[in-house]
Amino acid sequence: MAQEFTDASFKTDVLGSGKVTLIDLWAEWCGPCRMMTPVIDELSTEFEGRAVIGKLNVDENPEVPTTYSVRGIPTFLIFKDGELKDKVVGATTKKVLQDRINALL
Repeated sequence: MAQEFTDASFKTDVLGSGKVTLIDLWAEWCGPCRMMTPVIDELSTEFEGRAVIGKLNVDENPEVPTTYSVRGIPTFLIFKDGELKDKVVGATTKKVLQDRINALL
């Protein structure tokens, strides 16, 4: 199961994690976001122990999307060592996300 991130936990859980971290920025009302949920859950299982995979609800947590200029959802942000390394905007395939994560591991 994917980890839940919040504005409050972002600094510790993402910037301070020391691992490659993928964040799915989503909202309950967003159809493409809901389509990506099973993919994110599968990635969290596949990369367990090697990378952190999680979700951040943009309606409940406006700071992170504002900080990283997120204009549309779903948006996937990939961090390594506390720095934003990659960004994918819009629904995508599991393979695209796997490849982006593996490139940073």
